[in-house]
Amino acid sequence: MGVSISVVAAVSFLHLLAFVLAIGAESRRSTGRVVPDEYDDRTYCAYDSNASTAYGVAAFFVLLASQALLSGVTRCLCFGRGLAASGSRTCAIAAFVLSWVTCIVAEACLVAGSARNAYHTKYVGYYIKRDLTSCAALRKGVFAAAAALVLVSLVASLVYYWNYSRAATGGWVKHQNEGGVGMTDYGTGKGKDESGGTATV
Repeated sequence: MGVSISVVAAVSFLHLLAFVLAIGAESRRSTGRVVPDEYDDRTYCAYDSNASTAYGVAAFFVLLASQALLSGVTRCLCFGRGLAASGSRTCAIAAFVLSWVTCIVAEACLVAGSARNAYHTKYVGYYIKRDLTSCAALRKGVFAAAAALVLVSLVASLVYYWNYSRAATGGWVKHQNEGGVGMTDYGTGKGKDESGGTATV
């Protein structure tokens, strides 16, 4: 199995798109300010755009699609043709684990950040009989951490695919050579038997 440029390009594009969306989510985090109600004495939190939540959810699905694509091409390392025992196989396994660990943590950050960003404090000041002093908001850095992990996952995924392709190709060539040697020996032995008349049944 050789390295496919189209697979590398697709995985890189999807990971980088998820990275850009995560950065966009970080920069567009929803913030609120305490404002008085114009009709009574209540105070409430007025929030700006919820674009950060949309960006976070989009990044989640884009990253998941990239991982699913690579896992489908390589058959998730567990199915299909066996890999030749070599340093490439060891590197492929290590990079595979790292890519999925970083992907899962990044996905968790994206989901948690999107959910928290969508949570808004409203008329709490009225219900607890005091004025609001602050509004609930997503802590800074959650989406940024997800973006950093997306980049680590991208590097690990490409290293995994590269080493997987080398190990898969090496194993196939090895078995082909072994099969070719066996057929050659068989043909040579058979020729001797026929020419020398020493073949036995």
